[in-house]
Amino acid sequence: MNVIIPAAGIGSRLRPQTHTIPKALLHVAGKPILAHILDTVSKLDPDEISIVTGFLGDKVRDYVGQHYQSRMRFVDQEELLGLGYAVHLALKGMDDRPVLIILGDTIVETDMKAFISKSENVLGLRPVDDPERFGIAEIADGTVTKLVEKPEKPESNMALIGLYYISETAQLKKHLAHLVESGADNKGEFQLTDALQSMIEDGTSFAAYSVDGWYDCGKRETLIATNRHLLEKNTSAQSREGSVIIPPSFIAPSAVIESSIIGPYVSISDKAVIKNSIIKNSIIGYEAEVRNALLTDSLVGHRAIVFGDFREINVGDSSEIGYF
Repeated sequence: MNVIIPAAGIGSRLRPQTHTIPKALLHVAGKPILAHILDTVSKLDPDEISIVTGFLGDKVRDYVGQHYQSRMRFVDQEELLGLGYAVHLALKGMDDRPVLIILGDTIVETDMKAFISKSENVLGLRPVDDPERFGIAEIADGTVTKLVEKPEKPESNMALIGLYYISETAQLKKHLAHLVESGADNKGEFQLTDALQSMIEDGTSFAAYSVDGWYDCGKRETLIATNRHLLEKNTSAQSREGSVIIPPSFIAPSAVIESSIIGPYVSISDKAVIKNSIIKNSIIGYEAEVRNALLTDSLVGHRAIVFGDFREINVGDSSEIGYF
């Protein structure tokens, strides 16, 4: 089995964080989003993992090269023409063995071995309250009968959540190539959903698989919510002399915490420095510094400096905010 992780998006909804770091490397619950994904798929012992990169792709390559030994291949996506185009590029240099596709900004909780165990095509799904925002699957007797990208009048609330297992890889290659070559884009992008629907119309069968959990990391609010959920699964207690740590929270061993109250639901990355502050429900980047501040529902980027009496902020990498 091969794996494709599309991670080329600019992440405009997460600015200013993504001005200087690719979305896939933003930290949540103690490590980058991409690390959560790679830790999961590496356990499946894939033959090859292909990561599609774009904006600041060199940082993705550097991080993966430093932390993972699996067979990796990087595919550069120069034109951001949609998920279908990203998968099309990745498939060009890949054989026809089954492929698992998982989006680079989504954390999924499910039994991955069960998901890929069937000798058929499988689509990961989850019910949503606002189906018009997603690719939607219509289902009959456990089989997907129709796929529609962001329908104006949805016939179902089962959303595609960015997890796909394709056993008939040659068919996916053919339909994606036809989509791209025909120029049949959808609002300026080539959608994977359209290629999968074309496969269905051509007689290919897809099994519907409802995942246990699906956590979006595409904007500040959902990134913080995902951090909160993942921390709830971490039952290990942490303590720092002279400070109060309220679980669940994650503090990197190299972080410095002095005279502060941390938590609940706080992630603090390596070499961060927190002094005389109260922080809850927030993510603090590596080598960031927070002094004399009250923060909640906040993102503090890598190497950013924050000091003063603030309440809620979103400050990017290598920035400084405070009272001067």
